[in-house]
Amino acid sequence: MAKISSLNVRVVEGRALPAKDVSGSSDPYCIVKVDDEVVARTATVWRSLSPFWGEEYTVHLPLDFHHLAFYVLDEDTVGHDDIIGKISLSREAIAADPRGIDSWINLSPVDPDAEVQGEIYLAVQMLEDVRGRCLRCHVLKARDLAPRDISGTSDPFARVFWGSQSLETSTIKKTRFPHWDEVLELREMPGAPSPLRVELWDWDMVGKNDFLGMVEFPPKVLQQNPPNGWFRLLPFPRAEEDSGGSLGALRLKVRLLEDRVLPSRCYRPLLELLMESVLQPAEEDVSSPLAVLEELTSGDCRQDLATKLAKLFLGQGLAGPFLDYLTRRELARTTDPNTLFRSNSLASKSMEQFMKLVGMPYLHEVLKPVISRVFEEKKYIELDPSKMDLGRTNKCCPQLLTTLEAGTRTPFSRRLSFKGTASEEHVREASLALLMGYLGPIVDAIVGSVGRCPPAMRLAFKQLHRRVEERFPQDEHKDVKYLAISGFLFLRFFAPAILTPKLFDLRDQHADPQTGRSLLLLAKAVQSIGNLGQQLGQGKELWMAPLHPFLLQSILRVRDFLDQLVDVDGEEEAEGPARALVPPSVTVREGYLLKRKEEPASLATRFAFKKRYFWLSGETLSYSKSPEGQMRSSIPVSHIRAVERVDEGAFQLPHVMQVVTQDGSGTLHTTYLQCKNVNDLNQWLSALRKASAPNPDKLATCHPGAFRSARWTCCLQAELSAAGCSHTHSAVTLGDWSDPLDPDAETQMVYRQLLLGRDQLRMKFLEDFNTDSSPEADREDSGAMEGACPDALAGQREAAARLLEVLEDLDRAHEEFQQQEQGKAVPGLRGP
Repeated sequence: MAKISSLNVRVVEGRALPAKDVSGSSDPYCIVKVDDEVVARTATVWRSLSPFWGEEYTVHLPLDFHHLAFYVLDEDTVGHDDIIGKISLSREAIAADPRGIDSWINLSPVDPDAEVQGEIYLAVQMLEDVRGRCLRCHVLKARDLAPRDISGTSDPFARVFWGSQSLETSTIKKTRFPHWDEVLELREMPGAPSPLRVELWDWDMVGKNDFLGMVEFPPKVLQQNPPNGWFRLLPFPRAEEDSGGSLGALRLKVRLLEDRVLPSRCYRPLLELLMESVLQPAEEDVSSPLAVLEELTSGDCRQDLATKLAKLFLGQGLAGPFLDYLTRRELARTTDPNTLFRSNSLASKSMEQFMKLVGMPYLHEVLKPVISRVFEEKKYIELDPSKMDLGRTNKCCPQLLTTLEAGTRTPFSRRLSFKGTASEEHVREASLALLMGYLGPIVDAIVGSVGRCPPAMRLAFKQLHRRVEERFPQDEHKDVKYLAISGFLFLRFFAPAILTPKLFDLRDQHADPQTGRSLLLLAKAVQSIGNLGQQLGQGKELWMAPLHPFLLQSILRVRDFLDQLVDVDGEEEAEGPARALVPPSVTVREGYLLKRKEEPASLATRFAFKKRYFWLSGETLSYSKSPEGQMRSSIPVSHIRAVERVDEGAFQLPHVMQVVTQDGSGTLHTTYLQCKNVNDLNQWLSALRKASAPNPDKLATCHPGAFRSARWTCCLQAELSAAGCSHTHSAVTLGDWSDPLDPDAETQMVYRQLLLGRDQLRMKFLEDFNTDSSPEADREDSGAMEGACPDALAGQREAAARLLEVLEDLDRAHEEFQQQEQGKAVPGLRGP
């Protein structure tokens, strides 16, 4: 049995932020921390006091996390970024409502004395001799203290208070992981019993000392259970300061998901019911688990459920029958083909999530080259006259002229002159040329990608094509079978990825406003192609008309592409149940990193790191001098024992991580890698931790510094083999499409959702309709069941009773394991 915990975080937008720049604006971004570990950084929104981010993260966490914090900063090109404010949410506050938090929250000022982190190890004894009572406080060490000095470290000492007495330890210079191993003894003074308070401070030669945190123990605890172990440092108690909105506010969506996952055997009956339900007639099904789930869920909950169900059926080798079941149900209740799959039904959401799960590498292969060009070239593109900024465009005119003179594919051949301010016609013609210069390669890449589309997707589209054609065979509906597929592939897959490439891992950062506008125009064009031209020339965006000839030509090519896409042989997942979404040999992350040489003793730090191109798969972390390099070195993923951040002070470099491996003789080796920014660091950490998750003998502790000049830079210990001074964070990962399949966790979520509909299911099928019901209710129930033959109704009641029995068995299993955790004997606990 295991416990799982994850945070779904969405940083939506900000409002009324204070101006930090001389221009009267700010360049805000947001940092997300879990227990002082940075897990995400949003993009910077330039020149805005009401930024919109819309960034969403799923963070898998250890169960004992304490708080979540959001810091808003103003990015400065020169000097340090300015802190605007913060929001701190305790674990208890997030968990108070199962639906989570969805609201505007005012930013609070950042108080340095409240910015504490880390833990201290204490062993306290209460002694008594002829002179009276004595408190002996053994201050051993501390870890992960806040860096207060410009070097990224601190000079910590401890101060112990008991009653009116106080003593101090020695000061240990330049470390966030001090080892004191000092015993301080204090004598009890007359009066009421006193609490013990231990404060940590950073010693400063000039100015006042900086507060690092404190712990306090009441007299009753000292007497009955004297502290012995690690204790989390806390800020000084003080009333929460309300800025009254003067620092602005953030709109946040935060939801904590915590659950207990039982052994696999407990889920087998429910799993069997789920598998059976996709193989039965879908149109009349009202009592299977899938039918109940479809009726109960909506909104964000439906999307989460669709993801879990898609992964669950993928793992069982039944993704095709699952999607076909939902398609048949959707078609059975659709009378107007123009509305087919247009709502966020469980069928449409499941297909959407299925495409992301199996098709993300395909999406990257098709779109990434052109998306990268759009970001790198930063062209000004605008077709809408109401949005054209001719004064601003004038600065871009030379590049537009170059585009036209170079003979970019465009219906306009007239040479343009840009003396003075550009006209709307000039900008439109040049923008059209640039837009088609991007759109043409996108369409070429899509229609030429039949052989690269994953077989599972092609088989799912083939089944969808057949079902829609059976439901709407009339000649006037001949396009519906194409629209059903293109609606998913173009409108729910390609177009959203073009519009927001960061959310599909196509880019590390969101686009700036100018690039974002170019992407929006491209996404609109791809949507029009996906709609097969049905809405061309309609609506308010008539300024898109110059693109229509190209779009109509592309639509003909897309029809041929869709015909080829569904022309595939083979049965659904003939290879059987999947063990992972990504085969071990497939690259899950790649890019340039700076790698530290193994023994750079004689080199300055900045010369010790060399640029290398890295590839990560489920089998190896390999690298060479360039992406085309044939000579590759590699680290087996099975040898990885820890993947952790490195303190900035270790090499005086930011965004460094370490990969600790163990060779056949048991010797540990550390590879230091520098990433280009904090998001790149988080994504590499997460990918490496997921890839190495099944490895045995993972390290519980490590050194967040480096062994240099005959000692560790973090804890100052002189032995290379000294035990790690900080705990590892292997459980902290970012959720994404490549998360491993976990059928037990996925079935547990399905069980939780089914519990919400248990009473409704019981009332609908099992309770006596004539008991305690009015004649009006009887007539309603009779009407609801009208037309259902007795055999069908009996079958539905039997299926409902079986489902309810399975849910009750899972209820009992959870209760038994909970009691077992609490140390209570449970008679008759089922064996494996």
